[in-house]
Amino acid sequence: MNTTNISINTQSSIRITGSKVLYFDPFQIAEERHDADIIFITHSHHDHLDPESIEKVSQENTVFVAPASMDREMRKVIGDAELFLMTPGDRQDIDVLSIQAVPAYNRLKPFHPKRNGWNGYVVMMDGVRYYVAGDTDALKELSSVASDVALVPIGGTYTMTAKEAARLINEIHPLVAVPTHYGSIVGKPEDADVFRKYVDPEITVETRLFCHS
Repeated sequence: MNTTNISINTQSSIRITGSKVLYFDPFQIAEERHDADIIFITHSHHDHLDPESIEKVSQENTVFVAPASMDREMRKVIGDAELFLMTPGDRQDIDVLSIQAVPAYNRLKPFHPKRNGWNGYVVMMDGVRYYVAGDTDALKELSSVASDVALVPIGGTYTMTAKEAARLINEIHPLVAVPTHYGSIVGKPEDADVFRKYVDPEITVETRLFCHS
């Protein structure tokens, strides 16, 4: 599967291009791009809700998708821009996209409590289903996520570890797995090697830890 349309800036800052230009948690964006059709926010931590980067990628008609619990926080950042609020389990069609919000939380760690209702997203665009996990543990609820390309955090501390992420990937079995959330704020670059080692060999692992701002 061709995944040259996917790039990672830093942490979990993801850009996917196709019929629409999608950003997920834009963070530490260096240049003024103003090309985002839709910006997805998974939760409110500073490395996922970065007003300066949102400004750099937004354009006049950019649409936003965020957890329902973040309504007030989002309005402070985006003003009266079009905003779709979703809770885990919700489905929404936006233009040519089909979107599902899925759970993203920690089971025992305090950083991403379930009660906050934060999201990962499964987005269907151009016949490809992308799963962007957000900051989460390897939850039982995620074992039924269907995706062609899965982007999952592997850095540990605030999210699942590389081994835990690999086990989740082996359960949901996408065609391609892309590790995120490592090598900068948390996690070591070598975590990608651990992830690759434990992912089933028939699943393609693409490591994209580079700046694309």
